[in-house]
Amino acid sequence: MKSLGLNEIRERYLKFFESKGHLRLESFPLVPVNDNSLLLINSGMAPMKKYFLGEALPPSKRVVNCQKCIRTPDIENVGKTSRHGTFFEMLGNFSFGDYFKKDAIPWAWEFFTKEMEIPEEKLYISVFLDDDEAYEIWTKEIGVLESHMIRLGKEDNFWEHGSGPCGPCSEIYFDRGEENGCGRPDCAPGCDCDRFVEIWNLVFTQLDSDGKGNYTRLEKPNIDTGMGLERLACVMQGVGNLFEVDTIQNIMRHISAIAGVEYGKDERTDISLRVITDHVRSTVFMVADGILPSNEGRGYVLRRLLRRAARHGRLLGVHEEFLYKVCETVVGENLTAYPELKENQDYIVRIVNAEEARFSRTIDQGMEMLNQLIDRFERHRQEKGSKILSGEAAFKLYDTFGFPIDLTREIIAERQMALDEEGFSKLMEMQRKRAREARAKQSDTSWVTESLPITEIETVFVGYEANNSQSTLVNLILEGELVDGVQQGDECTVVLDRSPFYAESGGQVGDTGKLVSDHGEIRINDCIKTVSGVYLHNAVVVKGSFMAGDLVTAQIDVQRRQAIRRNHTSAHMLQAALRQVLGDHIHQAGSYVDDQRMRFDFNHFEAMTREEVKKVEHLVNEKILEGIPVTVNEMKQDEAKQIGALALFGEKYGDVVRVVQIPEFSTEFCGGTHVDNTAKLGLFRILSEGSVAAGVRRIEATTGWGVLETLDDTEEMLMRSANLLKLQNPTDLFAKIHAAINEAKEKDREIESLNQKLADNMVGSLLSGMRRIGELEFISASFTDGNTDILRSACDRLKADCPNAVVLLSNISGGKGVLMTACGRSAIEAGVHAGKLIKEIATRAGGSGGGKPDSAMAGFKDLDKVKAVMEAAPEVIANMLK
Repeated sequence: MKSLGLNEIRERYLKFFESKGHLRLESFPLVPVNDNSLLLINSGMAPMKKYFLGEALPPSKRVVNCQKCIRTPDIENVGKTSRHGTFFEMLGNFSFGDYFKKDAIPWAWEFFTKEMEIPEEKLYISVFLDDDEAYEIWTKEIGVLESHMIRLGKEDNFWEHGSGPCGPCSEIYFDRGEENGCGRPDCAPGCDCDRFVEIWNLVFTQLDSDGKGNYTRLEKPNIDTGMGLERLACVMQGVGNLFEVDTIQNIMRHISAIAGVEYGKDERTDISLRVITDHVRSTVFMVADGILPSNEGRGYVLRRLLRRAARHGRLLGVHEEFLYKVCETVVGENLTAYPELKENQDYIVRIVNAEEARFSRTIDQGMEMLNQLIDRFERHRQEKGSKILSGEAAFKLYDTFGFPIDLTREIIAERQMALDEEGFSKLMEMQRKRAREARAKQSDTSWVTESLPITEIETVFVGYEANNSQSTLVNLILEGELVDGVQQGDECTVVLDRSPFYAESGGQVGDTGKLVSDHGEIRINDCIKTVSGVYLHNAVVVKGSFMAGDLVTAQIDVQRRQAIRRNHTSAHMLQAALRQVLGDHIHQAGSYVDDQRMRFDFNHFEAMTREEVKKVEHLVNEKILEGIPVTVNEMKQDEAKQIGALALFGEKYGDVVRVVQIPEFSTEFCGGTHVDNTAKLGLFRILSEGSVAAGVRRIEATTGWGVLETLDDTEEMLMRSANLLKLQNPTDLFAKIHAAINEAKEKDREIESLNQKLADNMVGSLLSGMRRIGELEFISASFTDGNTDILRSACDRLKADCPNAVVLLSNISGGKGVLMTACGRSAIEAGVHAGKLIKEIATRAGGSGGGKPDSAMAGFKDLDKVKAVMEAAPEVIANMLK
């Protein structure tokens, strides 16, 4: 049996099944396409589900691929064992109503025994209890000894998930030898010990389940196989676990070199090395598929993995950012199968580095607080018997410091503590409720759902070429119900067979306009489309009445559409300019285009300088003034990529794509509407640049009339400012404002000088009233409507000039009370702490505050108790001295 590298095994498998007439497919993205049932792709079959269910036509009846997958249910066990991992690759060959058991089984055996040269005596086969057909193929046609066959029940050898296609399985096991077994005489495939490793699962999808235990035979059965690439690599390389596989071991070696540790020397160190190795693999592939760290959904999975890895780096003694360095090794080890990793390497590194730095800024404070909480529980554990961390404390860590709740659970578990899950969940739900209410206030009401009772037609969109069309009212929907007619005043949804109205997608808003006929007029306020391609027009009947089946003239608001076109083309030009000025790592992270302005989100890790913003704006305007023709063509996706067309990061496209091109400047996949020449943008103006998330920036900009409106607004503001300063010409504003600022600074200096003189005078009078407390001098005074700055200066002067002084001043002004205290160096050494002193005495007047050992302040509400507070201070000071 040859020792083969992981990358060679993958390629051999794919080529083998290509030789059997299979179409090789690239791995689907980790983000499911048009499938809301999954957060992340977690199996080789998951992206194929639409083909098995008949929801889409497969590109071939026979396909083979290697699918990247993420699974996180056992994330807490990753690192603790040598088997658990979150990222893995699944090899699979599939038949959609083509071949079945008589081909799938011999091919599997041929691949293992001939291509991989695995000795036959090392392989064991399991089949479903009642699957005599598979059993006979294995034993009579392949020649597998019955001693190497085992029948297993429904739990082990039958694939079923609710209702739908299902069927028996046949699994292939590798015998690692008696030395890895449990020693029991009945040890066989299916045993929990480490001897028999299940490598390949052949699923024979031959039945249809109603979910209630009833099955019918499928007319055309399917084949769905799955084999973990890393697990097969363990077999071929003769290693005991996935972390010893060549490509994964190389990643771990890089981490070990950074941390200065060696794998296999210490179990606690090994756990951290395994966690980091696994999580950084997952991270690289997730970011490469367009996932960004966030606090929800798949973005939270990514953030959780990154932060868990960063924490284990600290356990290894690595306190600076380091994960981004390991990304290069992950990319290099997977380059042959996933060249897109190299293309996006800079982007991946920047995202990881930014998130790691973000976590570094919060983890120290969060860890300090968590350790204090744990220490407090440890001190009181004997007394109270409590081993539960409160939900309130965990929520504060999460909400205030961004400390992941999963990390909190993991850390307290190491100290034999548990979490008040119910209390934490209640606080989280309260926060979600507040967020939902806030979003509800900000968003418009939704007017359409996928459940509307519409005729299943695909609307013909003619809006690329035409601004109007002769169309038929296919459906009229009123209050969620299909109706035969609508009349003046009705708010309804209209379905047309042909439409010039662009349906909201790709960040571009839907068109507005009207439908007219001899019967009246319908105003169109918006347009969206369903997943199946039906255009839904949000409408109001302005006059007359209409019936389903009526012919109408559909007319878009041309002036609005032109403005949208200008802004959409500017978004493409902006991205091209950003890539020139900031670098090729720039990728679109979101956009919004309407007739007023354009919003463009992109990945970048620091605020743009004013010079960079102006340079980008200048570059776009330069291309506008060149009057470059804008071309739009449909072409095959491979052809589009060859000419350098940019795709929306992580998006899945069909075989034929629409490409918008501004020669020698911008080439992008896009289904939106655009001008036919850059000159038609008029001018381009960036309105703002800012942050919207970690590593994501946002630019808002406008074109055409929007630029003129912005200039008009700016001019109006300048004129009003000039009038305020009694200037005839706004061009004099700068000089006038500069002079006013200098004048204000001079007056501030005069005020500061006067305050200092007043503070000096005050110090003399305060010193005359001081009294002794032990070896210290206590200086106190109360003021009404005093100047706080002067009082603070007096405190600073006294603590500097009198090292053994303790100063306490009060001031009541505007219905509010303030206490301030200061301690000289000798007073601090004697045991007096200004922050603790003021914290204790302020409570006597309904106040609170604190500060440092040498100075502190507090506010108080009970103004009539100020005398009692001042009189209580000497006793508190005396107790501190004891």
